[in-house]
Amino acid sequence: MSDLVGANDGPGHLPASAAMIGPVPPGKAVDPADMRAAVLAVADWLCDDTVDEPARAEIAAAVRMSARTLAQIAPGASVEVRIPPYVAVQCIQGPRHTRGTPPNVVEMGPRTWLRLAAGLEDLADAVGDGRVSASGGRAPEVASWLPLVRI
Repeated sequence: MSDLVGANDGPGHLPASAAMIGPVPPGKAVDPADMRAAVLAVADWLCDDTVDEPARAEIAAAVRMSARTLAQIAPGASVEVRIPPYVAVQCIQGPRHTRGTPPNVVEMGPRTWLRLAAGLEDLADAVGDGRVSASGGRAPEVASWLPLVRI
């Protein structure tokens, strides 16, 4: 069975469970069990390139809950993580950005994000092969908060 993990499996460690709810509104805390269930619902697609893409609603729930979980366990506003078209969150303590393009941005597609969140990929490798765009000196710090769940 999979376990949820927090930053380096330390103080951010999240308990495992298997309940599933719909998408989480912005600003509302994500239940770790719900996030885990949402990611597990698309796990076959994440682990196997030959599996058909899940329904948009399933992908959206997994992406939004996992990204918002990152924002919960790494609070702050110095790095913006973007997973279009589903969500963008700010995370990691440091100088807050308020106008224009943030200086520290990490952007990728939903499958890449979920593979990173599930520990199936390494951020540096995904940046290296162009699946992740990372700008700013603080952007690589996102890797220290991953994975969020293991599948």
